[in-house]
Amino acid sequence: MIRLVHAEIFKLRTTSMGWLFAVATVLSTVIMFVVNAVNANSLLKPFAQFVALETHGHGDRIPPEFLARLRSDWQLGHSAITQATTLYTSGQLIGVLLACLLGIVLITSEYYQQTATTTFLQTPRRTRVVAGKLGTAIVMAAASWLVSTVLSVVAGAIFLHHLGYGSQLGHWGVLRAILLNLAAYAIWAVFGVGFGALVRSQLGATVSATVLYLVGASAAGSVFDLIHTYWINQDWVLTLQVIVPEVASTVMISPTKTFTQSPAEWVGAVVLIAYGIVAGVVGTSILRRRDIA
Repeated sequence: MIRLVHAEIFKLRTTSMGWLFAVATVLSTVIMFVVNAVNANSLLKPFAQFVALETHGHGDRIPPEFLARLRSDWQLGHSAITQATTLYTSGQLIGVLLACLLGIVLITSEYYQQTATTTFLQTPRRTRVVAGKLGTAIVMAAASWLVSTVLSVVAGAIFLHHLGYGSQLGHWGVLRAILLNLAAYAIWAVFGVGFGALVRSQLGATVSATVLYLVGASAAGSVFDLIHTYWINQDWVLTLQVIVPEVASTVMISPTKTFTQSPAEWVGAVVLIAYGIVAGVVGTSILRRRDIA
């Protein structure tokens, strides 16, 4: 098993694909950190300054209901712990997608490069091959998480110290979010391996996964809002959108509610773990039975 993982990692290190994922991890982390830092700089201001910024100095003329919504937004995000968590997990938005795509490539590249037959002849037990790819996906996802987290934590701590809030790393909620972020990376990598086994085409799998991920959260919010408004007017309908993988991973690491009727963090963790287990089992089952000729 260790040799299989080493072989897969060697393939990634000696091809451009591995370096592309590494560069994409760093760039996406930097970009998202800058976005989150700008938001944090605004949200950590006192409410009066926040209103002045949002209304361009015309806070005395805005309707009371709009002012109430601004206060609600400010109360949701003004906590230094909340902003520290967001800053320290800046890489997640794109990072878990990259982990998923890496898992897809590990599987589909065997068919794209027509090496599947050779691979399975050298290692007749296909379950071991799939397990090796799953292990590789998790190891590489963990490495991506580590790089992203080091960049985010170092820059985030400096940023928060500059604002006078300290690093906030002494709070368990912040540390828990960072560790759960690692779990998110690993589970999305496993999900990618399963998805790659399901959709044999490398182009089709990567495009499909990217589109589903990017539109998943926004589409889920719209769909469940419509169901809640026009069909089932119950709060649990809004909570149910946590079944969308992207929503689940966001809920899992967030110390506050990410949307109306957002469930607890452990619910997001359970949902995401379930997706990872199902993807791993389904992917292994498919590859054990699929004709590779």
